[in-house]
Amino acid sequence: MGKKRITLISWNVNGLRAAWGKGFLNSFLGLNADVVCIQETKLQEDQLFPELIHINGYSSYWSHCSVKKGYSGVGAWTRIKPVSVEYGIGKESYDREGRILKFDFKNFLLFNVYFPNGQMSEERLRYKLDFYNDFFKYANKLRDQGKRLVITGDFNTAHNEIDLKHPKANENRSGFLRIERDWLDRIVAEGYVDTFRHLYPDTVKYSWWSYRFKAREHNAGWRIDYFFVTSNMINEGLVKDAFIDNEVTGSDHCPVGLVLEF
Repeated sequence: MGKKRITLISWNVNGLRAAWGKGFLNSFLGLNADVVCIQETKLQEDQLFPELIHINGYSSYWSHCSVKKGYSGVGAWTRIKPVSVEYGIGKESYDREGRILKFDFKNFLLFNVYFPNGQMSEERLRYKLDFYNDFFKYANKLRDQGKRLVITGDFNTAHNEIDLKHPKANENRSGFLRIERDWLDRIVAEGYVDTFRHLYPDTVKYSWWSYRFKAREHNAGWRIDYFFVTSNMINEGLVKDAFIDNEVTGSDHCPVGLVLEF
């Protein structure tokens, strides 16, 4: 029996109802992915509608924010049947914001994560850093058991200067603070691999652009959406490609992707 390629997509849609009105379904079908993870759905359960839940050939799963309407939330469609799906990591302060979906696909575990934005206040920056700490503590336990992990989503941090258009101007802004970037340094040092940068070390491509100042038109963006994998997936030759699809519009982010082969 031959090996099969699996395409995974991650996309912060910045409000799924808004994205739906901008042609989300056509974009979704055009991606032809096996799993599509989205972040910042901004939907409650009673706002889901049948056409959105039941896209032909896919099952969908949703984690909603329970403390604030129109905020946060993640979702995913998959045409690969998961062994199990978990919502959150068992820590109420994060799980109530609907930030994490975990899929067991037998050959690997997939986390769809909407990491917090730290720009609103010192308190939210602290929340973001605590989230990084607690999430990766949880992930590391699975990694240490020899599990293959894929961690995707909006990390809300550009890692290095190559990952944003204006690094100097943004060094004191949350999303490019040294203390946030140190977290990405740390997970890389612990054996997690940024698949796009691993395969394309010198390629300048962004996944988010401000709605202000015609940023997308001028390609003044940031790369803050990632697919990280545990190093065993690289060592086993399972990662075949990673990409950023700048051509897809409908949000201030664009889809990023990963191709695996089992």
